[in-house]
Amino acid sequence: MRKTQFSNNECYHIYNRGVDKREVFSNPDNYARFLLSLQEFNRVDPIGGIYQNSFKKDDLATKSLSKNKLVEIIAYCLNPNHYHLILKQLRKDGISIFMRKAGSGYSMYYNNKQKRSGSLFQGPFKSVHIDSNEYLLYVSAYVNCNSEIHKIHKADNYKWCSFPEYIKNQNGLCNKKIILGQFKNKQEYANFAKINAKEMKKKKELAKFILE
Repeated sequence: MRKTQFSNNECYHIYNRGVDKREVFSNPDNYARFLLSLQEFNRVDPIGGIYQNSFKKDDLATKSLSKNKLVEIIAYCLNPNHYHLILKQLRKDGISIFMRKAGSGYSMYYNNKQKRSGSLFQGPFKSVHIDSNEYLLYVSAYVNCNSEIHKIHKADNYKWCSFPEYIKNQNGLCNKKIILGQFKNKQEYANFAKINAKEMKKKKELAKFILE
């Protein structure tokens, strides 16, 4: 049984990596497919035959979001070999259902494209309950700036994370009100996230140095 029991209207940090730390997003189509999966599978009703047709459309902003959502997506970041999400559960078992559909759907797509079989991700997704507002803000900075913390790409214009949604006038997957509503403006949040990400990066580098 999963250690974390998901409750409605609570937020959780969800993450996973590729099995054996392998890349799970190896080209732009992979990233785009996973993001579109997050949108398409975020609904109570089954999507049936429209599933195949939905992936012929590239622009997330032009697609209407389901009114019957399982979760609110607060933030996300996709890196070559792992992903991070902040999800708020809206319905009973919403996170479990959502992640099962998104994870298995993407795995089937990737395995078919790469002509491989077997597990793509390193076991079931991992989860941590975000049990305070202070922690929520901290984790939002960690997720939004994760590509920068790992020295992959500057978060400000990293196409596969939600930070550009937060600091620019961009529509997308996220409900940003719960975070941005606590700051005077987007720039204040951007500064907060960058300062925290810088400290996280230092800690990560120090830990690596000590281990080595």
